[in-house]
Amino acid sequence: MNIDEKIKIIKTVAEELINEEELRELFEKKENPIAYDGFEPSGQIHIAQGLLRALNVNKLTSTGIHFKFWVADYFAMLNNKYSGDLDKIRDAGKYAIEVWKSCGMNLDKVEFIWTSQFYTQNQQYWETVLKLSMNATVARVLKCGQIMGREESTSNPSSQIIYPIMQAADIHHLQADIAQLGMDQRKVNMLARDIFPKLGFKKPIALHHHMLMGLQFSQTDAQGIDRKIAMKMSKSKPETAIFMTDTKEEIEHKFKKAYCIDGQIQDNPVLEYAKYIIFETQKEFHIDRPEKFGGSVNFNSYEELEQAFLEGKIKSIDLKAGVAKVIDKLIEPTRKHFEENKEAKELLQKVKSYSITR
Repeated sequence: MNIDEKIKIIKTVAEELINEEELRELFEKKENPIAYDGFEPSGQIHIAQGLLRALNVNKLTSTGIHFKFWVADYFAMLNNKYSGDLDKIRDAGKYAIEVWKSCGMNLDKVEFIWTSQFYTQNQQYWETVLKLSMNATVARVLKCGQIMGREESTSNPSSQIIYPIMQAADIHHLQADIAQLGMDQRKVNMLARDIFPKLGFKKPIALHHHMLMGLQFSQTDAQGIDRKIAMKMSKSKPETAIFMTDTKEEIEHKFKKAYCIDGQIQDNPVLEYAKYIIFETQKEFHIDRPEKFGGSVNFNSYEELEQAFLEGKIKSIDLKAGVAKVIDKLIEPTRKHFEENKEAKELLQKVKSYSITR
């Protein structure tokens, strides 16, 4: 695989790449660059965290990239997940790893690193945190609160200041060439890119993936105005997400309730599932339909499906049913793993029993 082919694959993951020139230079100098992504262990894993993340990681590792998964147990504690109970947080981390094992992530080039273990073995880490904090204003760091899933507020805990600085330090100490995170983590990656040169650190390439839309919409915005607002996929709102161990019945129910207006392409979460998951896992998408409504139909690309939906050739009821059927098949291996593997089953039961506190 030449460099152009590698970059082409990586750009299929990126909603934003900062920047392509730096990525090309990286591959010219390094055959096996290091990319990292991190997650706060908490709650059940939904499809964007599970299957979609596995698809993205597999694309990156296919180019020769070594991937480091940052199991951010200390960060979950700082964000008050499970009221800061590290034992529960670590159970959730082990459960997440079981999900990725079961849904096809290629683990040959993937390394799972636990934050709490890493910090005790790297004495210079905290010195890096202090130096970074000396080069970042309080205002700039507070604007990074989005990475914790929090809005900027004076009532937030002081951990909101520590958290982004630590996350920036992680990039340096993991020796990550590429920070491959969601668009919601963009601000801290840009913080790292701005500050690192001041300390003589290697500036990371920022690769931000698309955040899959929630299945339902709220009825009012923050000012109470009645309008349709896209809901971020949320563990605390199970109707907005497909979880990796959802039953067939749960999947069908959630898609039936999903926001999907005939002929509307923009802000259509069902089409997003088709684009970012279905057509990334198979070449053809089949929709069953009674003959009186046009009969069954196959689509060979997302663009073809989108155009048919836009023109009214496919209705929302058929799109929802077709997407639900494929998604059910895609998560079936994970569902089966957590039914048949004793350790995995126990972890899932524990995680379901824990209450996520924020």
